[in-house]
Amino acid sequence: MAKSGIPWIDAVFDWCVLLLFDIGHVLGLTYEEVNVWLFVIIGPALFLLSISLNVVQAIHLRRLRLRDHSRSLS
Repeated sequence: MAKSGIPWIDAVFDWCVLLLFDIGHVLGLTYEEVNVWLFVIIGPALFLLSISLNVVQAIHLRRLRLRDHSRSLS
């Protein structure tokens, strides 16, 4: 399958491809469909969720710091 010339990269790639084929077989999907679901739909959705959670946490942290700062001034 993989022919990068770097043995460990080829082995990992081949293992991942076989895993996607196995997942596709279990779910009744093709390798390509599993690939699209993972890397076009699920991966970006999780990435956007992670960014959103980071923004929410940053807002909460900023509010806490402002509240602590205002208390220390009083």
